[in-house]
Amino acid sequence: MKKIQMVDLKGQYENIKETVNASIQEVLDTNTYINGQQVHTFQKNLEDYLGVKHVIPCANGTDALQIAMMGLGLKPGDEVITADFTFAATVEVIALLQLTPVLVDVEEDTMNISLDAIKKAITPKTKAIVPVHLFGRAANMEAIMDLANEHNLYVIEDNAQAIGADCTFSDGSKKKAGTIGHVASTSFFPSKNLGCYGDGGAIFTNDDELAHIIRGIVNHGMYIRYHHDVVGVNSRLDSVQAAVLNAKLPKLDEYNKARQEAARKYSEALGSHENIIAPKVEDINDGHVFHQYTLRIIGADRDGLMQHLLDKGIPCAIYYPIPLHLQKAYLDVRYMEALFPITNRLVQEVISLPMHTELDDEQIKFITDAVLEFLNK
Repeated sequence: MKKIQMVDLKGQYENIKETVNASIQEVLDTNTYINGQQVHTFQKNLEDYLGVKHVIPCANGTDALQIAMMGLGLKPGDEVITADFTFAATVEVIALLQLTPVLVDVEEDTMNISLDAIKKAITPKTKAIVPVHLFGRAANMEAIMDLANEHNLYVIEDNAQAIGADCTFSDGSKKKAGTIGHVASTSFFPSKNLGCYGDGGAIFTNDDELAHIIRGIVNHGMYIRYHHDVVGVNSRLDSVQAAVLNAKLPKLDEYNKARQEAARKYSEALGSHENIIAPKVEDINDGHVFHQYTLRIIGADRDGLMQHLLDKGIPCAIYYPIPLHLQKAYLDVRYMEALFPITNRLVQEVISLPMHTELDDEQIKFITDAVLEFLNK
């Protein structure tokens, strides 16, 4: 059996090696390392894939989220509602811009931001909602957009973990996650479903005026060289990373299907155990692209299971062990523990198993056998 990786980037590279190498060689041959043709080609290809009017590449996913908020013209003190159960980058950029983060609880079944919690958190100072499509599963964007429109709020989708996922609306129509809110951000960190070989990110929007503002922000506020029309940053996707992404983008749906199939096999093996709450893959379809495959361990020793897996050479991780409202950087007297019952439970229960495009049946069986061995002993 091949060595089990949390994310097998080497195995994935071996299957697309010639295409990736040729794309990178094109950059080396043209010497256009910043804002070269590969960047423009990737931008257009991703716009076509997502069905969105504007993709603005940038240096990383955190920058993408910050720049999206800058583009909307949010002011210090404006309240921005987001999920308590997610990676810190989401709240980090809110704080960096001197906006006021408002953390709310998540849904137990999806682990995405709770609509009821959002409703309770809206005040006259609220200006935006940031739903996070956590672990690859699309949040309930139809309901979130209805609520935002009712209160005249911006919606900024954090799509760092769910590129390629579909959001299905009540009329049966579908849109890609990241194309529904007023603006969205994504990350191309190497472990993402669409990952480059360094850092990278992008902003998506269907708003022409907003796209124009953001294009200036990512490039020092310039539209014409040395003419600084808006306050900007230096955040550009380099041509080498765009070359890698151009090679991978045509395979994104295939990659996501491979993740979904691995998730189905995991859940078939583990989903009926009394100590496990596994993703119900039969109900998810293309609304979950499994950036992570995350179990909840109930009535058993989650941390003991983690050590058992590590002892067997099986990588695993806890995303996330500490809720944002308890992180030192974001402590606030407004955050009473009673506001976060689901998040506080999830951080004690969740464990993520290896998930990537190269998982094979032998590896999945070894992993699931090890999980059951510990829980049944």
